[in-house]
Amino acid sequence: MRSTPSARVRTTRFPEPTWDVAHLFPPQGQWYEEDYLALNGNRLVELSHGHLEVLPMPTTSHQIIAAYLYRLLYAFVTARNLGTVLFAPLRIRLSRGTYREPDVLFMRKEHAERIHEKWWDGADLVMEVVSGEVEDRRRDLVIKRRDYARAAIPEYWIVDPEEETITVLRLAGRRYVVHGVFSQGMTAASHAEPEFTVEVTKALSQRVPGAKKSRGSRG
Repeated sequence: MRSTPSARVRTTRFPEPTWDVAHLFPPQGQWYEEDYLALNGNRLVELSHGHLEVLPMPTTSHQIIAAYLYRLLYAFVTARNLGTVLFAPLRIRLSRGTYREPDVLFMRKEHAERIHEKWWDGADLVMEVVSGEVEDRRRDLVIKRRDYARAAIPEYWIVDPEEETITVLRLAGRRYVVHGVFSQGMTAASHAEPEFTVEVTKALSQRVPGAKKSRGSRG
């Protein structure tokens, strides 16, 4: 009699992963754009200089904050017919071999030709809600800051629930300089669009009621 799938699973105490599947993909450091763009999964995956980075699944609080920022920016941009605002997951190409997926991104209508079906060529403003784990925080605070600056993205918002701040960076040459660090009780303002503002306390209160600060959200 054939054994059921559940019976077969029980016979193996520690099932081996399907290692052979990994050989169907390039090794780290050898991923090309066409390989990356061919991925059609439900995971958040970024490409950095030939290396694939699989991001952790976002938390509910992370998504509530990101959604709140998206709604504010979308309303502002739409009312003034400034361009297109979207949200992750959506790839933006920063350079050959480097793609990121900002939490919120904006492209001016005069740059609409840079919007493609599967990715954007850069953006005019990006926002990241900073994650809690050390590796994820470094990605948002250090690595993405460098990558976005090299891609000449004019403005980068770093929304940090752990530090309870919103940092607005503006491009100066090939590096970012701090336009402002806004904490609880303050109002963050865009450099390029000074009328676009976000109340820090209200933005960071957009989380699951009673939820504690948690680590492990996406980068």
